Amino acid sequence: MSPVRSAAAPPAPPAPPVRTEEARSALDRCRALARPALARALRELDPWTGEMAAYAFGWQDVHGTPAPGASQGKGVRQTLAVLGAEAAGAPGAAGVPAAVAVELVHAFSLLHDDLMDGDETRRRRPTVWKAYGPGPAVLAGDALFALAVRTVAHTPDAVAPAAMRRLSTALADLVRGQAQDLVHEGRPWQGAGAVSPQEYRVTAELKTGSLLGCAVATGALLGGADEDTVEALNLMGRHAGVAFQLVDDVLGIWGDPAATGKPVHGDLRRRKKTYPVLAVLSSGGRAAQDLSALLAAPPPGSTDRPGDTDDAWAARAAALAEAAGGRSAALAEAGRHLAAARACLRAVPLAPGAARTIDALLTRLHDRTN
Repeated sequence: MSPVRSAAAPPAPPAPPVRTEEARSALDRCRALARPALARALRELDPWTGEMAAYAFGWQDVHGTPAPGASQGKGVRQTLAVLGAEAAGAPGAAGVPAAVAVELVHAFSLLHDDLMDGDETRRRRPTVWKAYGPGPAVLAGDALFALAVRTVAHTPDAVAPAAMRRLSTALADLVRGQAQDLVHEGRPWQGAGAVSPQEYRVTAELKTGSLLGCAVATGALLGGADEDTVEALNLMGRHAGVAFQLVDDVLGIWGDPAATGKPVHGDLRRRKKTYPVLAVLSSGGRAAQDLSALLAAPPPGSTDRPGDTDDAWAARAAALAEAAGGRSAALAEAGRHLAAARACLRAVPLAPGAARTIDALLTRLHDRTN
């Protein structure tokens, strides 16, 4: 598989006209198309893990009561799977098994990630491990993983082996990316062993890009696309995933909590090695030294810093990272990866309507606020 190579990405062109409504309509349509199949898949689980899975998807509360007003996620992956089939000239329904499988894998990864990261809330309510306990959350994640594999295994015999290879590769990459992310947490901010922006990009491709690439590529595969088209769409999704993660990093520091559902400066408070911070630290100079010293300082409120507060510390770190160009560097890098994604989209013949909608979705990924 060809990895994403940021240096080879063309410079970002002027942004295309924003087609917000087109992207929103595609997300709503594809979610509605995939939802019945996803619900049928969850009914194959035993009642307990099925209950936790329904809670994770935002379909019900912890007592099993339907929760129609709860956030159910963006639906980007399942939308890409359906659009992949349509880009191959097939009806969107052909990509629904891929949509279900990648959505199950995504949910599985979030259940385990929240536990590993100690995150207590997601989409403005307790995470599964806080609501049900760590052990049950791990079990529910495992059940979703197994269900995703079974979903792909039951696709038509002619494409099932290739679809299974796509999913297994994405799963291996996702786990490898999560492992790298955890290792990065223990590495220093600067000096020997520091995490470089390039290492970050590789990890982002593995953690986020692999599943987006799998979604659109497997959808196209189920829609009858040839191997060149399938691989071009896989690479497109991987570039889009890196861009998605870069924007996520910006929102994790400077996003509006009312839109993101996360506390302001949340990633900084957790000392996460996100791209805006790594870009500043790798630039050298006084700004890098000041930010490194701030990040390495004892926690606010400790005996060494009794008069400091977490809010004040995070605000200083965010202001310093922005003044030193961290936010603009992350958005510029996201733009380069979106340009590379669009180049992949243009490299193979696709159904024009579906290609246009995918392009609109790429714009939305860059311009989103949550």
